[in-house]
Amino acid sequence: KKSFSSGLTAMEKKLAEYKCNTNEAIQLKLVRFPEDLEDDNTTFNPEYSHQVFGDDEVAFGYKGLKILLYYIAGNLSTLFRIEYTSKVNEKFDCVEADDVESKIREIIPPGFCTNTDDFVSLLEKEVNFKPFGMLLHTYSVHNEEAGEDITYQIYKADMTCPGFREYHERLQTFLMWFIETASFIDVDDERWNYFLVFEKYNKDGATLFATVGYMTVYNYYVYPDKTRPRVSQMLILPPFQGEGHGAQLLETVHRYYMSSPTVLDITAEDPSENYVKLRDFVLVKLCQDLLCFSPGKLIQGFSQEMVTEAQQKLKINKQHTRRVYEILRLRATDMGDAEQSRSYRLDIKRRLIGPYKKKQRELAKMRRCLRPEELTNQLNQIDLNMQHEQLEESFQQLVSDYRRVLERLAQA
Repeated sequence: KKSFSSGLTAMEKKLAEYKCNTNEAIQLKLVRFPEDLEDDNTTFNPEYSHQVFGDDEVAFGYKGLKILLYYIAGNLSTLFRIEYTSKVNEKFDCVEADDVESKIREIIPPGFCTNTDDFVSLLEKEVNFKPFGMLLHTYSVHNEEAGEDITYQIYKADMTCPGFREYHERLQTFLMWFIETASFIDVDDERWNYFLVFEKYNKDGATLFATVGYMTVYNYYVYPDKTRPRVSQMLILPPFQGEGHGAQLLETVHRYYMSSPTVLDITAEDPSENYVKLRDFVLVKLCQDLLCFSPGKLIQGFSQEMVTEAQQKLKINKQHTRRVYEILRLRATDMGDAEQSRSYRLDIKRRLIGPYKKKQRELAKMRRCLRPEELTNQLNQIDLNMQHEQLEESFQQLVSDYRRVLERLAQA
């Protein structure tokens, strides 16, 4: 009996060696020059792979597994290959290795290269790649490493642009690795708008374009004759993160819709924490010079005038305008002054307590129709002290988020 159980653990140990973390195994690259292929500094890994490899983010059956997904920097032509040092064998180990290849094939479009030589010869044609659609905005960022300004451009594209459909199929695969709950969109729905960011770079005296990131926006219909664009997906590729491209992209998209009389305001679908921080910064930057947000008016409190002006001029919706107001009011408030800081605190907490108040009203309704023992049960869930603590915590958290936005604004 004993030998059997120890034999099992030896087997288990052996099999454990054949497990690989897929976030580490997947190696992504955006390739500009042939030497990038050998350069580890150009490699980056996914943040997530659970949508492809399950919640454990593990591939079983290989030692030293590498899943190479290399993309040509501009048009994203793909090299896909799998390397490993050893693989379990059904004959000897009685277990089967995961079919890694078919899992990846499910999310990357067909037509990829499987060997490096083909990929490198495609790289030579990259000089012909040009961005899709209409140029909306050009900006530059000073790059310390290169010691020069690098130029970026933002384009608006749609499915009628030749080659864009296939390009978008390659681009959207990145969502799986960097957005926790990513899904692919229905590109045949004409209400989608696509906004793309490219970097201009030089190679052998020619100007080439590299993909930096993109955003998809869905135009919802609002009765009778308006639309409400909703940001669905936004991704700046990891090598370009932290350089301000997200802010440039979001501001450009707002400016694009601002000129349209039929657009009501812009919203977002299920925004991440990072997106909210980005949006706060961009909207405050856009709003800070509006008359309705002058310090004198901020001190008087949130007003309909703010809602109207931000919506009409900048296509900002009411909820987001309220946040802009709170951030700008913080900037105009001397928090060291007891009266000013008390007034600010009350103003924010009054908004934060809204959901609690709603709960109290629901309870009052219950009181009229519940038996007493059911009621105490309900009441216990809503303890006033806890409410005050939570409220104070939420308030402090907000203020620190708001301060970060103001710091970034001061540097902009």
